[in-house]
Amino acid sequence: GQYAGGWRLVPLSRLRVRLTPSGGADRIDGVEMDEAGLPYLKARVRAPPEKGKANAALEKLLAKALGAPKSSVQVARGATARLKTIEIEGVSEAEIAAFLAKYKESP
Repeated sequence: GQYAGGWRLVPLSRLRVRLTPSGGADRIDGVEMDEAGLPYLKARVRAPPEKGKANAALEKLLAKALGAPKSSVQVARGATARLKTIEIEGVSEAEIAAFLAKYKESP
């Protein structure tokens, strides 16, 4: 990205994802809310949870779904946990909100 006085001008957004590895398919299953009422995405990948394979598959899946380059999507926190924090470079919070809205199940 471009730097201005040490700060990146490219937006960096975060997305929480609950991942099911070895899930038989690479897909996004929807959006749920946690106890605090904060949204997270439910996703599954075929890759097993070993040597970072499931995380890499998740990054690829999200990049494709968001139309972002694969290099801009990375697991920032929770690499070995089910609930992960993903950082996406070059995608705004508004774009993330619209993305989540697409997967929200109507009540």
